[in-house]
Order: sequence, then C-alpha cells, then structure tokens
Amino acid sequence: MFGASRGGRASGATLAPKAEPVPTVPREMKGSVAIVTGGATGLGRAIALEFARRGVNVAFNYLHVPDRDISAQALLTETALRAFGVGVYGAACDVRDSAAVERFVAAVKGELGGVHYLVNNAGIAHDGALWRLTDAAWREVLDTNVTGAFHCIRSVAPTLRKQRYGKIVNVASHQAYTPGFGIANYAASKAALVGLTRSAAVDLGPSNINVNAVAPGFVRTEMLSKLPPEVVERAEKESLLNRVAEPEDVANVVAFLCSEEARHITGQVILVDGGLTLA
Repeated sequence: MFGASRGGRASGATLAPKAEPVPTVPREMKGSVAIVTGGATGLGRAIALEFARRGVNVAFNYLHVPDRDISAQALLTETALRAFGVGVYGAACDVRDSAAVERFVAAVKGELGGVHYLVNNAGIAHDGALWRLTDAAWREVLDTNVTGAFHCIRSVAPTLRKQRYGKIVNVASHQAYTPGFGIANYAASKAALVGLTRSAAVDLGPSNINVNAVAPGFVRTEMLSKLPPEVVERAEKESLLNRVAEPEDVANVVAFLCSEEARHITGQVILVDGGLTLA
C-alpha cells in the first residue's frame, strides 16, 4: 500500500495525543438534587424521604387521580421532606406527556439549581386476563411505566451529559421475570423497563452516568392493601424471608445506587424481593 507503514498508518504521520480521561470526582450526596417521579405516595415517597434524610434536595411529581386526593398527600410529603432542611419542589406532571416532563425538569433546575439523580418510580397497573385486556388498559400501562420513564431520561440526559455526572434508577418489578396471572400489560412494561435500563446504560455510560434498576417483590404500600389478603399471605409464605418488603427496604437500595459506593455499577437490575424469585 503506497505510503503506508507496516502498522497501517501513513508514513511520517503524527498521531494526536490520546485525550486524558476526565477524572471522576467523588461526590457527596448532600446538597445534590434528586427527581423522584410518583413521589407523593407509597414507594416513591419512601425514596424521596430517604434522599432527604441524606441531605439531598428533592423534586417529585404526582398525577391527579379522580378517586384520590393526591394534592393533599403531596402537600404532606412536601412538609415531611422540608423537615429535613432540604430544598423541595413538588408539582403535578403526567410523565406520559413529553412536553410536560420537559417543563417539569426545567422548573426543577430553576428551583433547586440542577439535577443529579433521577428515579423513575411512577407506574400504574390495570390487571386483567390477557384476553379481556382493552386497548386502553394496555396503552395506559405501557405509556406510563415505559414511555414515561423514557421521557424523563431523555429530558435529564443533556444536563447529566454536560456535567459528566448522574445516576438514574428505574423501578422495575420481580414480575418482569416471574409474572403472575392477569398482569400481561404490567409484566410487559416492567420487562421493557429492564431493557430500557440496559440500553440507557450503554448510551450514557461514556458520559459517566450510571443507569440501573431495582426490581422489588411485593412492597407494603397502598397498592398492596388493595390485593386480596390471601394473595399477600401467599407472597409472604413464598418469600425466603417470610415477609414482604417495607418501602424503606427498596428506598435504601435506590439510595445506594445513587451513591459513590455504587459508582462502578451500571446496567444492572437488583432484585429486592426477599428471595421470592428463587422460591
């Protein structure tokens, strides 16, 4: 080959010096900013409170529901968070609406000064035998649980990439791996969320952004209280630890994944199910 050396490069060519990697500066969680979707109630509230306990400023969104006064619950959550002495921003925002998500993230950065952690916790379930699921029930669950998470990740990605730092945790479910009867839409959405987690980890890893997921089993929240008692009893018996999780059990793992102790973990799913999937 004309003008080429045995190494395959043109003779006499000067190689550009290899760029030095940007150093990873250990960051204390205190003073950082976390967004927790669906953070007014249940598991999301527990995650938000765990962040606040660690000195993290917290933003959370919620969605108005016809048969529940979520606004009142959001106000109670906001008050509880402020008791830790951190900055708080709460607002109604439908994660299915990409424009609303963009406005919410912009407001968070304006109110709290930035964003460092994102926890995609917002999710819904409309159970029913597969052959009875309506198009609306399928779309609403997939649009909320998967597309909503995508909207949030896409919205914060430019900020996290620019600062070359960020942690994203998606709340999946053990039912992505071991679905029960009548939850085809929910199980499919959580399995898709696992795939989104891994893909986002690949895309964002070069910018020093960790993307992981937690997959809880049954968690003692308001949603669990709506299940028949025999379902909860069976879940407790099938767990290797003979119990269902408390919200704090999951919140602690989420906080760990956002800490510097987990800085070399990405693209992973941590099952927080008491061994339910091993039974």
